[in-house]
Amino acid sequence: MDFILSEKLKNHFADMVVYKDLKHTNFFSTLSLPSFMRDWLLHKFQDGDTGELDKERLIDFVHRNLPKREEWTSIKNRLIIEREHVKFLARISADIDIKTSNISFALPDYGLSPSDSIIDESVWAECAQYLTSGRDTWGIVTLGYRDAENYDARFSSSGKMKSAKGGKIKLLNFKHFCPYHIDIDFYKDARKEFTTEEWIDVLLAAIDYNPDGYGDENQKITMLTRILPFLEKRLNLIELAPKGTGKSYLYGRVSRFGWLSSGGTMTRAKMFYDQNKGKDGIIANNDFVVLDEIQTISFGDTDEMRAALKGYLESGEYTIGNHKNKSDAGFILCGNISKEIMDQNGYVDMFQELPKELYESALVERFHGFIKGWDIPRMNDDLKIDGWALNSEYFCSILHELRNDMSYRTIVDELTEVPAGADTRDTEAIKRIATAYLKLIFPHVRTPGDLDPIEFNRYCLQRAKNMRDLIRVQLANMDAEYKGKDIPNVTVKPIYKTPF
Repeated sequence: MDFILSEKLKNHFADMVVYKDLKHTNFFSTLSLPSFMRDWLLHKFQDGDTGELDKERLIDFVHRNLPKREEWTSIKNRLIIEREHVKFLARISADIDIKTSNISFALPDYGLSPSDSIIDESVWAECAQYLTSGRDTWGIVTLGYRDAENYDARFSSSGKMKSAKGGKIKLLNFKHFCPYHIDIDFYKDARKEFTTEEWIDVLLAAIDYNPDGYGDENQKITMLTRILPFLEKRLNLIELAPKGTGKSYLYGRVSRFGWLSSGGTMTRAKMFYDQNKGKDGIIANNDFVVLDEIQTISFGDTDEMRAALKGYLESGEYTIGNHKNKSDAGFILCGNISKEIMDQNGYVDMFQELPKELYESALVERFHGFIKGWDIPRMNDDLKIDGWALNSEYFCSILHELRNDMSYRTIVDELTEVPAGADTRDTEAIKRIATAYLKLIFPHVRTPGDLDPIEFNRYCLQRAKNMRDLIRVQLANMDAEYKGKDIPNVTVKPIYKTPF
């Protein structure tokens, strides 16, 4: 990012900008921190004018407040044996036992499970608003220990005291980690000060990539396409890409609002609802769910998983036994693809790379679009951000909030014309992808008149149509029923075609 754009970014976003130097700041990789936590530390310990980082103070803060997983035994010793109260920054999730009404918590980075913890009602009353979002939350935890003999001394219905239960690590206090004020209108207004080309570079830098490392605009926007599910509800995508293009990093470490699985076994209980535990799965608690390394994932009971997935991709609802629920999470399949079968013209069945459990036309049709991962360059040092950029935590929080803004879809509906008899799934897919691009690249628009229709067609509508067309072309390779069916020619309405 050039000097002029960097200064422009700092002038308009002020405290929401940090200096990222991922090419040379190697010590961050040893800390295994997500991008949003890393950027908060950068902001806290760097000079706001020069970007110079006080590494000694930063490292000291990390050692004191972000203990490593291997230090957990030492923490337990301080809690249980030495009877100390211990405070540190951690990722935490809460759990409420339906049968006992006990409230507990987990620290996933340290292996502490709900069965070994407890939250008293008085503490819960103060932190419930932060711990009931359904996803892991970062914050300052203060821990103590409750002895077995003092724990849950309640009487049974016969008047006899229940047998003593085991000791528990208890949450004494929780301070939510939220260092930024999210003002959507401020973000939208700031976007007006940048050209489209400048804004694309700002977006790339916000997710840790150096815009100067890309060969052309198509490479840049293809990379940004990966984050469309961050800001559009129930956007379902398939990406096949060569190895080393950064899929796992972007989905797993940049945003705290999603869930990434790489390999292993995926079951209906884990994804949707566990009947034995009476607990909703990961689809209910995230903005997006990514199955990465899709070729290495197994699916337990194939038929029940496929049926649940088809129902969810279609309507956003799932029914397991007597339990029915809905979610707004987008669903993304990512897999590696060999150069021999990279083909957008339909001569090769690219979806042969999918596992057999997912190789079904009725299932694939429910995915809105296809990302051509081979248009994204393999990760190299030139693609790592080295300059001023929007803080990743701030940026991803903005994207999370934009999911609830329905005005963009209204604008897309007003701008576009759909031919008679158009296939409903195709039309919905095109409009949903176009809406996501509109939110991402043109967040400042409030009415159709705020947008150059040529730019809307170029950056939103045509790219959406191309992504849906790739799904349609590959469906024809999978199933003869889909041969000869083209996507509807959704266009910009004539009234908007003349630039103002």
